[in-house]
Amino acid sequence: MQPFTTLTGLIAPLDRMNVDTDQIIPKQFLKTIKRTGLREGLFFDWRKKKDGSQDPNFFLNQPRYQQATILLTRDNFGCGSSREHAPWALLDQGFRCIIAPSFADIFYNNCFQNGVLPVVLKADEVHALFQNVAAKEGYQVRVDLAAQTVTALDGTSYRFDVDPFRKDCLLKGLDSIGLTLQYETQVSSYEARRAAQAPWLFPDLQ
Repeated sequence: MQPFTTLTGLIAPLDRMNVDTDQIIPKQFLKTIKRTGLREGLFFDWRKKKDGSQDPNFFLNQPRYQQATILLTRDNFGCGSSREHAPWALLDQGFRCIIAPSFADIFYNNCFQNGVLPVVLKADEVHALFQNVAAKEGYQVRVDLAAQTVTALDGTSYRFDVDPFRKDCLLKGLDSIGLTLQYETQVSSYEARRAAQAPWLFPDLQ
């Protein structure tokens, strides 16, 4: 997993509350376990009109947001089912950070497991960012995980909280597997000791 330290990037706005995971990545795109190619299904039902053509009013179809790496949205983002394809699709699109007043718990945790930083800011701070993004094309901020700050280029800064353990893992690029592999020597030592003590439990080693 790619570590997250600092990110200076363009913000893309999704001004909707209660965006669930089926809206983030619809069910027909869940047939794969690969983490690539899912950007084609990201917000699929919102990106297209009923006739199948692209909706020019949706932010992902607008040239000004094509290079965005930070998604700005509203309360309860990522609610619904626990599908891990949701953060995969967002990451495949290029989003490394999502800013919102609140997130659904499972989605929030899945973001950390996949190298995406979910930042919780106050509702009025998120609203101010929406106004700035609308007013200025190419609006960027700098997200600093170590300092736990979101800073605009004009110097305005917002602070966010994050669990110390999750913060440390993301800074080091460790998901659950990577975290476990840090103890590979101890695990192997234990397995060898148990195999010697109770060989009948390890027939494959006989």
